[in-house]
Amino acid sequence: MTDQLKVDENKFFRESTMRICGNLEIDKALQDCLHYIRDYIPADFMGFVIYLPDEKSYETIAVAHLTGSDTLPVKVPAMEREVKKLSVDFTKPRVTIFNQPSEITQRQFPSTFNWPEGPTMVIEMVLSGKRMGALIIINEQNQNYSKYHTRLLSLLNEPLGIALTNSIRYRRVNQLKNILADDKRYLQNELLNLTEHEIIGERQGLKKIMKSVYQVAPMNSPVLLLGETGVGKEVIANAIHQLSPRCDAPFIKVNCGAISDQLVDSELFGHEKGAFTGAIARKRGRFERAHGGTIFLDEIGELPLEAQVRLLRVLQDKQLERVGGEESIPVDCRIITATHRDLPNMIDNGKFRKDLYFRLKIFPIMIPSLRERKVDIPLLVQHFIRKKTRELALSQLPSLSPEALPRLMAYEWPGNVRELENAVERALIVSQGMPLNFEDLGGYHTKETGTTIKNHDESFTSLEDIIKRQIIEAMEAARGRVEGKKGAAELLAIHPGTLRQKMRKLDIPFGRNALHLYNNES
Repeated sequence: MTDQLKVDENKFFRESTMRICGNLEIDKALQDCLHYIRDYIPADFMGFVIYLPDEKSYETIAVAHLTGSDTLPVKVPAMEREVKKLSVDFTKPRVTIFNQPSEITQRQFPSTFNWPEGPTMVIEMVLSGKRMGALIIINEQNQNYSKYHTRLLSLLNEPLGIALTNSIRYRRVNQLKNILADDKRYLQNELLNLTEHEIIGERQGLKKIMKSVYQVAPMNSPVLLLGETGVGKEVIANAIHQLSPRCDAPFIKVNCGAISDQLVDSELFGHEKGAFTGAIARKRGRFERAHGGTIFLDEIGELPLEAQVRLLRVLQDKQLERVGGEESIPVDCRIITATHRDLPNMIDNGKFRKDLYFRLKIFPIMIPSLRERKVDIPLLVQHFIRKKTRELALSQLPSLSPEALPRLMAYEWPGNVRELENAVERALIVSQGMPLNFEDLGGYHTKETGTTIKNHDESFTSLEDIIKRQIIEAMEAARGRVEGKKGAAELLAIHPGTLRQKMRKLDIPFGRNALHLYNNES
């Protein structure tokens, strides 16, 4: 060992502190410190221990010897005489030496912890007036410790206390992280169970569809879900995610038809602070939030052409740029899209990019309408009865009348599974505890007037045609002006931006070049 008279205490403090506080993995830091201080203090073993007053026991935080280290926690009860001693507060660090075998055997250390035996030195650290725990040093060479060793070890009270505090906090963070991970796995398993329960018809009407789901789920390939509104495209998308290797990562859902043209880029790709009026802070888009997981773009046919270009880049380069930003941000997420629209027809009309379409339809899945899989109706009805009974807090499950199921099977279900769910909820509300009969299916009567709303198979004008005719009449009345006083937007009592968006979707011309179409003057 270095001659005591030649020890530079400042250097000893600095080098020891760098080692003990230089690594959050406290056992590695402890071993590094051990190899250094043994040139000044006899040491073959070091261990951090804390006292748990509620349990009246000691717990190891970390141990280190010349050939290895460990953080496996070990708890042992404290002796009664030590409990009394530990209950007495002290404000300065205490260093105690146990050189004689008789003194050592009276301590909990080392035999109870299965540590090596030999002369022992213990420092009980104090930081900001608070007891922090103890560091135990043992040498197996039977070299007695002296007051000078006590002096050197006392110099390390603060760095040892800081290292121990950081280690305890770091361990606590890891424990909370593990708890959150366990909770996340549990909730995802619960969601998976719910998803599996909701895929009614997996072995019947959706048998072929589920075969495709199981085929594509393990891959990272884009999936395009096709089918009428209300067939359950989101349920299938969620099933693909839950059955994929990305199931522990986020599943982000986006309804492209519900985002205005002005905000779609910001919502999907994020924006930088000051990118536009109202952008008061940086915002991560849906793609960044889906990193490592899956993003589900529902109603992809509603996506504006400008946003389609940026989506194509994400698909090709796995990178994006926030609105107002110059930095390319890598993203790793699987893309599942869905639509009820005729995308090839939209391509012909210049409303959807052909190159994007072929990138999205690598693995298309056509989900059949409910009228094409009526074999699933009995199971779906029972499922929705149980679900809606819980949601409506009804006391008991109602039964079906004898004529209910034939009536349900005969109906064509233009609104698909969603319409069936709504029909079950409506029947539960009006049944008042009686068996469900679905008498008003397809045509809803009003008692006051005796009138009947048309059945679906009667001729009527589509809602889109009605809206289109109303907008054209407003544009004619406003002589082609969208906004401003007596403009079409004011006449229809909607925002000008919303009106333009609807006109684009309905192929209604507007703007300077279309003024002559609405001007009645010769």
